Amino acid sequence: MMLDRFYPIFDDASWLPRVLPLGVRLVQLRLKDRDDLRSQITRARDLCRTAGATLVVNDHWQLAMDLGCDWVHLGQEDLDTADVAAIRRAGIRLGLSTHDHAELDRALALAPDYVALGPVWPTILKQMKWHEQGLDRVREWKSRIGPIPLVAIGGLSVPRAAQAFAASADIVSAVTDITLNPDPEARIRAWLEATR
Repeated sequence: MMLDRFYPIFDDASWLPRVLPLGVRLVQLRLKDRDDLRSQITRARDLCRTAGATLVVNDHWQLAMDLGCDWVHLGQEDLDTADVAAIRRAGIRLGLSTHDHAELDRALALAPDYVALGPVWPTILKQMKWHEQGLDRVREWKSRIGPIPLVAIGGLSVPRAAQAFAASADIVSAVTDITLNPDPEARIRAWLEATR
């Protein structure tokens, strides 16, 4: 399955009616500290199916399985408690976050459907113990993972997308560059133009 080259991440399903009609075809729903998880994931699943887009559910693998979602993204901490075998038995595709060599080795042992590397540039999204990885690390990761799609995340912007692609990233992911933009729809259009 070919994934789109542009991968925005949102913290609420209410973003999807705004961005899917613009042509977004790959999206992650990253829900933190909420009590409406089931309704959020159900709404996002239905909106993405109607639009012909791929929804990736961050963290909540059990709910993703229960609700018949197709993709899950797990961070390294999530892997400590996730039942990867059950996820695979359910036919769910799996994306994994990596930040260093040990994490990449762990991810590759699980045969992921994509590998994410970050932060490529400094990010304001969350406090991280990792410094920026840089484009040389993107090149190194791609040489190690071969045909597995590589997602560059962290500090990405429209101008930086071309640099990430030139360094062999297959997919570029953005969060705050869209969600904190005064005109998110215009920013999405710029991202789509830069990645198509």
